[in-house]
Amino acid sequence: MILDILFPNRCLGCNRIIPADLLVCELCFSNIYFTPSGYFDDNFIKERCRLLFPVENTFALMQFDKENLSRKIIHELKYKSREKAGEILAEWTIERLDFKDQKPDLLVSVPLHPKKLKERGYNQLHLFTEKLSEFYRIPFDHDIIKRNQYSKAQALKDKQNRLKSENVFSITKSITEKNILIIDDVFTTGNTIASIAWEILNAGNNKVSVLVMAMDA
Repeated sequence: MILDILFPNRCLGCNRIIPADLLVCELCFSNIYFTPSGYFDDNFIKERCRLLFPVENTFALMQFDKENLSRKIIHELKYKSREKAGEILAEWTIERLDFKDQKPDLLVSVPLHPKKLKERGYNQLHLFTEKLSEFYRIPFDHDIIKRNQYSKAQALKDKQNRLKSENVFSITKSITEKNILIIDDVFTTGNTIASIAWEILNAGNNKVSVLVMAMDA
């Protein structure tokens, strides 16, 4: 209570004081650009993914532009120890994502390297994935994909280095005949997701779909 008084939660958009369980005020929330495309639509991410690997369906919650509010939200989640922001983003996703009668079989989030996980203290995708799992009643597995290489933050890499991701991931368990939903925070080149997708596809007669918090066009 005292900390709430001394260090009140402030809107990431306008800096006004807001309840502790929110990221933005009502006014700034209306300024977030939520992508209009649904899970089954031929959207931008699906087009990009199809250039890299066979994909079933795709969904992006927000547009990730250089100066917009979604960038601040994702950065708070990843770099400012706002792990709980993942649950809020999951709630926003649930309001907009309809699997209809074609739910995936398993939710898999992009893993961090153990060294990066120790540095950050949490994987920014775990609470987000778990919240979706609970609502949609789809199992998740945080351990089925292993990151083999430690690297600096994706946001700090130049474009050429971001494209180099061979042998970054490996499968730790046998998995076949499943439709796997790969979950990540931001879709940029699609290279990270493609690396995981091919591991899943090559592991058996599997299919992959993609869900991201934001897409960077």
